[in-house]
Amino acid sequence: MRVERVDIEEYGQLGYERLGGPAGIAAHLRALVPDGASVEEAVREIVGRVRAEGDEAVRDYTRRFDTAGAEPRPLLVPEEELDEAIKLLPPELAAGLQVAIANVALVADAGVSEDVAVDLPQGQRIVLREVPVQAAAVYVPGGRAPYLSTVVMGVVTARAAGVVDVAVCAPPGADGQIDPAILGACRLCGVERVYRMGGAQAIAALACGTETVKRVDVVVGPGNLYVQEAKRQLSATTVGIDGFAGPSDLLVLLGQDASEREVRLAVLDMLAQAEHGEGSLVVAVSPAAQVGDALAETIEALVVERPTVADAACALVKVSDAREAVGFANAFAPEHLQLIGAEMEALAPMVRSAGCLFVGTASATAFGDYVAGSNHILPTGGAARFASMLSPRHFRRRMADVRIAPEGAAKLAKAGALIARAEGFEVHAESMEARVRDN
Repeated sequence: MRVERVDIEEYGQLGYERLGGPAGIAAHLRALVPDGASVEEAVREIVGRVRAEGDEAVRDYTRRFDTAGAEPRPLLVPEEELDEAIKLLPPELAAGLQVAIANVALVADAGVSEDVAVDLPQGQRIVLREVPVQAAAVYVPGGRAPYLSTVVMGVVTARAAGVVDVAVCAPPGADGQIDPAILGACRLCGVERVYRMGGAQAIAALACGTETVKRVDVVVGPGNLYVQEAKRQLSATTVGIDGFAGPSDLLVLLGQDASEREVRLAVLDMLAQAEHGEGSLVVAVSPAAQVGDALAETIEALVVERPTVADAACALVKVSDAREAVGFANAFAPEHLQLIGAEMEALAPMVRSAGCLFVGTASATAFGDYVAGSNHILPTGGAARFASMLSPRHFRRRMADVRIAPEGAAKLAKAGALIARAEGFEVHAESMEARVRDN
């Protein structure tokens, strides 16, 4: 694991301002890992082929990227295979998944809003209605391990939103199969349709539809840069998405009096997120040079016996005080933000830009990845400045139900016609005024 040390005070005031302040330092650290622009053209080609060729293109890319040249198995997993997979789940694992399912459902249910009616003074009523989309899909990444927890985060939240038709897709391994644990988690969550496909081609198939793959209205889930870039390219007109949920990142803020135990716990939390592999970015910030030194020494010691963390990028940042640390955090807009120690925890109300905030020594990010109840599908790459964690809102849309009484039409037409004619739209004005004449 490569570790970069940054001392903001070393830049001096002019150098700090020249870099663009906290936002400039954040951009410097983000540049340690690749962004979506690096795969834009490759993804555009994949999306174009899937849109034009359907199943055949998906099978070709599956053969090329997932099954090491072997002929892929059918894209749609038979329901009997799902039924069999749930029987293969170890009882202890199934019990752990049930805890996760219950907690995620409780939090998701709290995010579903009721319809709201607004009565306006001219006599009209506007009802803001929330309706679920008809079909959604959850992308479950492949890679080093089966992400059965992502099945829970995506499917349970979609169900809480009221979506009846929820599909899952996951890339197959070299044997052409999806890990049985993922299939078992799908069945435990009530999923009836699972596709053996991954990468940008899976997103394109779900967004556009193919001979086998049913088109959906929303696609959510984490994944590599190809997956997220495909979501971005298709989100403008073809499918709804949750946002950019790419390689993981974590920012940990530690006070200047951080204890040896707090430093070790912070490093373990950083290395846990580093397990997500290449493209992941973990950063620790403290106002104390000795804390930075302790972090560096602990990372060096713990990395040796944890080879799964070697591909991530790591940075240690020294700031002048706790408030500057939080200011930097808001500029960095991390996927996960942890505040460790009383000094930092007291500033939690100042946090404005984080996918998910974990406050206190016991609140490890890993709990949020699995069983805390918060969702682990979060905005990455700095998108937490404007985007939110996956919630029922990503699967629901608001529309206005407009009902204007005849007496209200007369009052509104007078004002509306003036605006329409000012814009040069005579027929708009005529349409409104006709309601008055017809009464």
